Amino acid sequence: MPGRIRSTPMTEQPLDDPWPAPRPDGPVRAAVDLPGSKSLTNRALVLAALSDGPSVVHRALRSRDTELMADALSALGCAVETDGDDWSVTPGEVRGRGTIDCGLAGTVMRFVPPVAALADGPVVFDGDPHARSRPMDEVLRGLRGLGVEISDEGRGSLPFTVEGHGSVRGGTVTIDASASSQFISALLLAGARYDEGVDVRHDGKPVPSLPHIDMTVAALRQHGVEVDDSDSDRWRVLPGKVAAVDVTVEPDLSNAAPFLAAALVTGGSVTVPGWPAQTTQAGDALREIVTMMGARAELTDAGLTVTGDGTLHGIDYDLHDVGELTPVVAALCVLADSPSHLRGIAHIRGHETDRLAALATEFDNLGGHVTETPDGLTIRPAHLSGGTFRTYADHRMAHAGVVLGLAVDGVRVEDVATTAKTFPGFAEVWSRFLEGR
Repeated sequence: MPGRIRSTPMTEQPLDDPWPAPRPDGPVRAAVDLPGSKSLTNRALVLAALSDGPSVVHRALRSRDTELMADALSALGCAVETDGDDWSVTPGEVRGRGTIDCGLAGTVMRFVPPVAALADGPVVFDGDPHARSRPMDEVLRGLRGLGVEISDEGRGSLPFTVEGHGSVRGGTVTIDASASSQFISALLLAGARYDEGVDVRHDGKPVPSLPHIDMTVAALRQHGVEVDDSDSDRWRVLPGKVAAVDVTVEPDLSNAAPFLAAALVTGGSVTVPGWPAQTTQAGDALREIVTMMGARAELTDAGLTVTGDGTLHGIDYDLHDVGELTPVVAALCVLADSPSHLRGIAHIRGHETDRLAALATEFDNLGGHVTETPDGLTIRPAHLSGGTFRTYADHRMAHAGVVLGLAVDGVRVEDVATTAKTFPGFAEVWSRFLEGR
């Protein structure tokens, strides 16, 4: 019977840096409870702050990104109580004349400015140094098209100031969201509070990570907001109230990636309890991906169980809609017995770091054979050796590093603590998970 590992660490202790990734000496057989979804938590917090009364976000993820969101909404006049696993949210009049720290959180730097546009004064946005290179121009252009005044000195990125005047006209706007689906979600989330609602249209290459827009639409409808997404590349939110609704956050399925990878790499069996039968989370694609790579995936009332048999095959796969899974999938491909081609992910160059360049560089530094393509990676089997795997302050890069450590001695992951962005205490949970086989 596999041991079951909690998603929160027993203690918080200083970590070596770079951190030695543990390598198990046999098949991993364990179950792991995952923390709540960051994407769902932050959408729920934004809608709760815009709603017509108090509500509770049950099983909220406590991480750097979600705490930054709670702080941002609090700075705008909302009361967010974050004690315990259930966070209570009491809306207030949106106030300005404050500063929002976005950290490196895309959901904060993109979802909060449309809320700040409703404030009674200016709101300044800034974040970590690398956050200033993350694309924001289409969100800002979209807000300007809806009647919002923004001061950014032509940068199209952080820092900038939203000049709130207490209301927003809204209406129809066309943007190019081919760099991030968050550009669409950002404009939709606050749209019901705008005088004319919003009618957002996309003009450009295909929008990446469409499941995240589906997630936004589902969250809006859960709060009683009327959304029309019947036309391709067009989303319309009608003006009206945002109903106060208590929400329970699903486990973060993308954070399951390294744990499920352990089943494939070690020929073990890993269970994630509470895996939803239906979900808008991109991480649900892991069921198909691990099966293509040689594992068996079984979804039951108890959760998702992935069982490996010691084989690990390369794949040709379009990750366009599930780009956040790329680092762990790429790590599995590096360990596979045949070549892989990962496609449709040019947009992840604009994530926390240029993930395509970072993955190719770090895999090759350990002996891999990885080639960047215009929209992805080509990966050939190789004999890897130990060494330092840099993460570039990117939590998903850290996940890729620990997956390599499952099969390669001497892998040391730089700044593994960056995983606190979506999974506080990950390193300790990972170590106990591998020991619990």
